Amino acid sequence: MGDTRIVITGISVISPLGETKEVFWQNLINGVSGIKPVTLFDVTHFNSKQAGEITDFDPKIYLGKKGIRHIDRTSLLVSSATCLAIKDANLENNTYNEDELGIVVGSTYGSIDSISSFDFQSLREGPNYVNPMDFPNTVINAPASRASIFCKATGLSTTISNGVTSSIDAIIYASDFLKMGRVKAVIAGGVYGLGHDIFWGAHSSKILAGSNIGTLEISAPFDKRRNGMVLGEASALVVLETLEDALKRNANIYAEVKGYGTAFDPKMSTSKEYQTDGSIRAIGSALEDAKLTLHDISCISANAYSGVYGDAMEVRALKEVFGMRAKLIPVTAIKSMTGECLDASGALQTVAAVMSLNTHTIPPIINYKEPDPECDLGLVVERAATVPVKNVLINSFSRLGNCSSLIVSKFK
Repeated sequence: MGDTRIVITGISVISPLGETKEVFWQNLINGVSGIKPVTLFDVTHFNSKQAGEITDFDPKIYLGKKGIRHIDRTSLLVSSATCLAIKDANLENNTYNEDELGIVVGSTYGSIDSISSFDFQSLREGPNYVNPMDFPNTVINAPASRASIFCKATGLSTTISNGVTSSIDAIIYASDFLKMGRVKAVIAGGVYGLGHDIFWGAHSSKILAGSNIGTLEISAPFDKRRNGMVLGEASALVVLETLEDALKRNANIYAEVKGYGTAFDPKMSTSKEYQTDGSIRAIGSALEDAKLTLHDISCISANAYSGVYGDAMEVRALKEVFGMRAKLIPVTAIKSMTGECLDASGALQTVAAVMSLNTHTIPPIINYKEPDPECDLGLVVERAATVPVKNVLINSFSRLGNCSSLIVSKFK
């Protein structure tokens, strides 16, 4: 695939911190929490009662009224974000033919509620009484397909179902696809719409903050009080093009996708302490692919989700890769404000990283009150940091073993 350079020419975000990139960014750098009491479903029987919920989301603003009544929340979120991304990249006026535009969406958990609701109705009332209009919501590729239909992208419509790493993996897949010259532009990222069943499953597994009686319900990455994640929901997307095509149409270039790496570590899913082998390999591969040294990284967007073992594992991995420099590089963890948005989390981090590159500002980690001696990195806490930002390392690690790292750089 040669030396083809991939650049980011559009971004969009619909999140607990706002439905535009500007509002999202201002809330991030001001340390505003998007975590609030859940209203989408009944949580009275749970110990955990908060999430990064998107309030007042109205898909009609983005998609119009026609044909959306039977579309589920996850598909509406990503379809709306797709419209925003196309507008932000100035691709509205048929810049490319429909078969030159593609979509790659990271989505694993977003359809679970639709599946269970459809099955429950079928079991309770019989298969003849389910609404056939609801069936398309039950397939895992529904969000990507819906978004492709709304924006008339026929070049490709692909779903990456890899858990928490799905949206970073979607960006990686899209970048490789562009390097092969198969399409001109790809909208890539992820989506997760908050639902009862995933909330229930996480609570039952005791991985939600506050799910154990007597523990705090707080998203506090790297803090000694951390005891689990707070779920969130979002859709975040980037528009990717080759540098050649972006320059031809005089596009606004936000950043460059400099390099990426992936790995799988089966020991992570079987060890309570979380092994670091996969995360170390992913970070190392990203640095090698980007042709950057340890000293070139000016900021790290951590995967840290307030997990007791997960956060500590990432610290160990960063120390193994960066050595003493791990304490000198500014580290942020936006999940302290958004919650763990699962399939959308890596793309959210990517949008935030792109904004950091363009403003030279790094968002703070909030809820950091009690330092953990095991997490002694160069954490950005209390307030945003203003420093030169040239290359940002973004980590996305799943407790089931998937490890992905992405490096985005200031375009030059």
